[in-house]
Amino acid sequence: MGTYHCKLVEEAVEQVIERVGAHIVLGIPLGLGKPNQFVNALYRRVKEDASLKLTIYTALTLERPIPAKGMETRFAGPLYDRIFGDYDDFQYALDRRNNCLPANVDIYEFFYKSGSFIGNDYAQQHYISTNYTHAPRDLVSCGINVLAQLIARRECDGETQYSLSCNPEVSLDMMRQIEIQGGPRPLVVGQIHEQLPFMVNDAQIDESLFDLLIENPAYNTTLFAPPNMPITTTDYLIGLHVSSLIADGGTLQIGIGSLGDAIVYASEFRHLYNEHYRELMNDLRVSEKYGETIKALGGMAVFEEGLYGNSEMFVDGFYYLMKVGILKRRVYEHEAIQRLLNEKKITEQVSLAMLDVLVEAGVISSRLQVGEFELLQRFGIFKDSVAYKDDMLRVSESMHCEADIANESSRKLLEQCALGDCLRGGRVMHGGFFLGPESFYQGLRELSEEERQSINMTNISYVNQLYGDEALKRVQRQRARFVNTVFTVNLLGAATSDALDNGQVISGVGGQYNFVAQAHELAGARSILMLKATRTKHGEVSSNIIWSYGHTTIPRHLRDIYVTEYGVADVRAKCDADVIKAMLNISDSRFQPQLMQQAKEAGKLARDYQIPAIYCNNFPHVSEQIFDRYQHGEEFPRFPFGTDLTDEELVLGRSLKALKVKTASGKGKLKLLINALVNGSPDSEHEPLLARMGFDCAPSIGDKIERALLVAELKKG
Repeated sequence: MGTYHCKLVEEAVEQVIERVGAHIVLGIPLGLGKPNQFVNALYRRVKEDASLKLTIYTALTLERPIPAKGMETRFAGPLYDRIFGDYDDFQYALDRRNNCLPANVDIYEFFYKSGSFIGNDYAQQHYISTNYTHAPRDLVSCGINVLAQLIARRECDGETQYSLSCNPEVSLDMMRQIEIQGGPRPLVVGQIHEQLPFMVNDAQIDESLFDLLIENPAYNTTLFAPPNMPITTTDYLIGLHVSSLIADGGTLQIGIGSLGDAIVYASEFRHLYNEHYRELMNDLRVSEKYGETIKALGGMAVFEEGLYGNSEMFVDGFYYLMKVGILKRRVYEHEAIQRLLNEKKITEQVSLAMLDVLVEAGVISSRLQVGEFELLQRFGIFKDSVAYKDDMLRVSESMHCEADIANESSRKLLEQCALGDCLRGGRVMHGGFFLGPESFYQGLRELSEEERQSINMTNISYVNQLYGDEALKRVQRQRARFVNTVFTVNLLGAATSDALDNGQVISGVGGQYNFVAQAHELAGARSILMLKATRTKHGEVSSNIIWSYGHTTIPRHLRDIYVTEYGVADVRAKCDADVIKAMLNISDSRFQPQLMQQAKEAGKLARDYQIPAIYCNNFPHVSEQIFDRYQHGEEFPRFPFGTDLTDEELVLGRSLKALKVKTASGKGKLKLLINALVNGSPDSEHEPLLARMGFDCAPSIGDKIERALLVAELKKG
């Protein structure tokens, strides 16, 4: 039937109903790849017609943040308008949040933005718990009959090309699984967005994949681009510890957010300012406490060989690691070639010696066959101009030789005219999906073609698991460090990241379990789970390392490495008592006595055990005092990778954050208000800040109180 091109989403909706019937089971990608206008038009159509039914399966629906009333709205409202522009929110998401979904619509998701649906009964009841790698399988079993996605397009050498761009991960696996099972193929809808970065390799697809293509300049609205979060001292301390566990020449997986950014910046600091890095780590007594672990697993030297990225989420941190020359270890899609590179029997530089090694390893024969020649040409070992015909290698019209590497005359001609300069087809990054600030998208749009070719956005089954191409993945993913975040961990090493102990879903399992499992299955790999040692709620501080919790994401038998701002706990292959000791060492000292006592009462720790003195000074002010010396030198800025905030907003943001902490309790708010009344009118330098907040006019009593509180905080500097 061919691809049907539409200008209007309403026309595409009519085509969908005509082709699949009254019950549309829609699959749309996680995150950025959802076609906003098409989905909204389909939702409106179903909402207006009770004879139709719409079931949506997806994950991580991106919604424009809604600030709380009061000062948060004054501050964030103009900021969000500037960042998110004319981004089209999903109407189904708004109706779900307001508990007014129509009866003929169901929404199922397998991952939420962290904490966004606590207390939303509908979302909690319609959450599907599944590993990311199983999502394509589960979507197929749910009977998806329409698959819709935002796609990129470009003109190259007179040819129109298409790309799944930010989200090939589930779509490619779904289509492959349907093909294998021989089930009905869903109707595939692509909506072109001209600002979506064009990604090549596995993400580049043929127009024939699509049944419907929607193209309209009016739909090129603002791409959802969450701004960079500030990196706190705690974030940086965790990032520094993690950076020392990353092995040069290894593999890295990290996630989004300030902790991921902290790891990236700390790694850059290690690489670019190594002397200062070592000085800071020495001041923090990192080597003294964890020197043996660091020596065995990572290091503090610069990244000579560099890293290879394999991460379900291609975050902007990988882009920055590429730009500073850390993400540079290339992997190749051939097990034997990759193994020989790992063993340093060959390099990426092409030579006759490389051919000899390939013959010796049994990769090719001395007398080349046509398939072996094509393999060598594919990886750039032979120039594209060389041809194979009748057991001869033809270098040019006038020059040819036997296809025999052992033949001396052939060797001479090959070395002079036929060999390429270096291996090609290497990838520094395999990713499943990407999401990040607008500066990241702009960076991807501006990649050189060589840089673009070195990134492969691909199937989630390739990135998140070992089975399927397992031999190749094992040689590519050497010395892997899979780094993820949890919100609590118990002293026996079980961690929680996706839900509360009452079953309320915070986010979802996503790919975290996949990577933890991989770390135990790959030789030389480690799982690193990060968490902040404490949290503060309503002015009360509590420990994130606890004795027990009623829900588990990562079971204790998969415990490996935990990192807090206070240090590193390597708990793999350790008995329970030693696990507890290691976890106590990275706990906040305000909670160590109670935690230790709970372990002793459970019979898991000797009654006379005491925490070594070197680990008993885990207080925020101690490490902050050391770290402040470096922050004052602006070596660890709050936004090392840029920010969408203006200078005024940076000042206001700090003050508002401080106010939020101080007014968390009624007593604190009263104390602050009294102080505000005493402080009086603002200084002239604060007038532009008050105007930015809309406090140049404060008509109501509530406005006047908020203005006075802000003035008092601004005066404190």
